[in-house]
Amino acid sequence: MSIRIENLTHIYMPNTPMESLALDNVSLEIEDGEFVGLIGQTGSGKSTLIQHFNGLLKPTSGKVIVDGLDLADRGTNLKEIRRRVGLVFQYPEHQLFEETVFADIAFGPRNMGLEGEALEERVREAMEMVGLDYATLKDRSPFDLSGGQMRRVAMAGVLAMKPKTLVLDEPTAGLDPRGRDEILQQIKELHQRFGMTVVLVSHSMEDVARLVDRLLVMHRGKLVLTGTTREVFARAEYLRQLGLGIPQVTELARRLREHCADMRVDILTVEEAHEAIRAFLRQKRGKVHA
Repeated sequence: MSIRIENLTHIYMPNTPMESLALDNVSLEIEDGEFVGLIGQTGSGKSTLIQHFNGLLKPTSGKVIVDGLDLADRGTNLKEIRRRVGLVFQYPEHQLFEETVFADIAFGPRNMGLEGEALEERVREAMEMVGLDYATLKDRSPFDLSGGQMRRVAMAGVLAMKPKTLVLDEPTAGLDPRGRDEILQQIKELHQRFGMTVVLVSHSMEDVARLVDRLLVMHRGKLVLTGTTREVFARAEYLRQLGLGIPQVTELARRLREHCADMRVDILTVEEAHEAIRAFLRQKRGKVHA
């Protein structure tokens, strides 16, 4: 499924002294099966933008079109749109409220009319998708779990609705390193194993460098830059002007380039840096022996 945004503007509290322009004439398209990152400073409009993807917010002007359906049309079923485009808010564990893991994950499908074996199978599938053992955890209280497990229960509750697109707003915020790595691995697998379209909002340049294929950069309510992850992080100086950084390993490669003209500067991961440095050392040894 695709999400198309056309000339989207959103103003909070219009025609009041508190009026605030959150989105300013934003246009973009997210294709079926993409893994897209959304970055920008706090207040740049990221969270406001993603809440338009499934109709939680309505545009002040402009269009939001999901699977060819204009969300402003009276005939568009927004409940169905919200099933197709699953949104996981920042700190989603704060939305957990049922007594058991099963009940929490089953809440959405049960409201859709699922029950009995069909409901049980839906919950089991969703827990499997996020790496949670059904038999061990289904009867546990979600509030007795670790932070990372609670985050995955909240994700499973969205996945149990079988969305085609998963939108995650800072999914690793507040987690310890182990919890962070677990969540990121689950998100990667959802994209790779199930072909799910994923939109990841993140402040971590390292996370988006490792995971996403394309980046959207927001600044003061505008979409100011888009391109592949390598293309965007190649614009290091421009990103700094926006108050954003680049992955630490990319910065390392840029500094090494000052001492080695052959060093690649489009490096995004530690693995790529390791290989590039090994290649540089092999080349240097070859020149010495020559």
